[in-house]
Amino acid sequence: MKKDYQRPTKANMSFSRLSVSWRQLGSHLLTLVLGVVLAFSSLRVLSSQAAPTPTLTPTLPEGNMVALQPSATGGSFVTAAVERVGAAVVRIDTERTVSRRMDPLFDDPFFRRFFGEDQLPQFPREERQRGQGSGFIVDRAGFILTNAHVVSGADKVTVTLKDGRTFEGEVRGTDTVTDLAVVKINSQGQDLPVAPLGDSAQVRVGDWAIAVGNPFGLDNTVTLGIVSTLERSSAQAGIPDKRLDFIQTDAAINPGNSGGPLVNDAGEVIGINTAIRADARGIGFAIPINKAKSVKDVLSRGGQVSHPYVGIQMITLTPELAKENNNDPNSPFLVAEVNGVLVVRVMPNTPAQEAGIRRGDVIVQVDGKPVTSADQLQNIVENSGVGTSLRFKIQRGPRAVDLNVRTAQLQGNS
Repeated sequence: MKKDYQRPTKANMSFSRLSVSWRQLGSHLLTLVLGVVLAFSSLRVLSSQAAPTPTLTPTLPEGNMVALQPSATGGSFVTAAVERVGAAVVRIDTERTVSRRMDPLFDDPFFRRFFGEDQLPQFPREERQRGQGSGFIVDRAGFILTNAHVVSGADKVTVTLKDGRTFEGEVRGTDTVTDLAVVKINSQGQDLPVAPLGDSAQVRVGDWAIAVGNPFGLDNTVTLGIVSTLERSSAQAGIPDKRLDFIQTDAAINPGNSGGPLVNDAGEVIGINTAIRADARGIGFAIPINKAKSVKDVLSRGGQVSHPYVGIQMITLTPELAKENNNDPNSPFLVAEVNGVLVVRVMPNTPAQEAGIRRGDVIVQVDGKPVTSADQLQNIVENSGVGTSLRFKIQRGPRAVDLNVRTAQLQGNS
């Protein structure tokens, strides 16, 4: 059976096209409206996401806030500390005349005649050496603290302040044992900035340490670190010819920093930068400011700092080290297997020689107090005073010996 089929008329076709057009138009309008709605919704979300998130303030003890908050002037605590001390930090330029040693052959008359006077090179007998270091002004009279090795032997000293003023400096006194020196400038009535001095006895491991100076001629350089340890002996620091207990720091100390201040977070000088370990990085040493205070006035007057000595070379001895020595068939002598200080050498014409101390003796007591390390014995002698009689108890092989040693002034330290 055939199905009925009705041919569409023109009117029906027009109505159909019109329905399709309206539907398409409605669909486009709906899409446009939804797009606008979604766009505004997205804008609101993005705006919310772009708003700054609230910051959380950690709860910390008030004492730590100085390291976290900027100063009132907008800088850090380092800025405030350096502003307090920086103007008093100076550059010290030195000149010294150094004699050049010549080969005696060049002065031999026969040699000069043989080769001819005009053929021999003419070498200068003397030359000028220039050096540079740092220092800081400690009072308005113009006294400056620095290192002895910065100014020792200098013929000319020039002091330059941070503000550009330049003065001729006079070396008032040096002490090579503590590596301290005082330089005086004549300000001719001009006002001088003064560095505030702190108390190195109050310094603790972990405190901030700010080194200020002129490394490599770069004026007014500041480096930041912490106090790494305290009372580091000069022997441990690799400077056995000094008698000091250093402040050790990881603040960068470079050539030219010598003599400059090591400053705490309050802008007070707690030490004088003096040395670095050449075989390590981040290990520098400063002389405690209290030590500098104790000798400053003596050096300012041109006096000699008191350094008692007895005249021995020594090492710390333990029973283990003594046993190892005694078991060595090539050992030059046997020592008592006890805790004490082993005498390695007795210097000639010294109090130790006069008292009868011998190489291989083990010092176990001084004035009735046990002695167990070379550093301890050094401090006892240093604090005793020149001309003081000290009673040494010595283990000499199997025998115990008591000797009186009278200290003398260490010579050649200025």
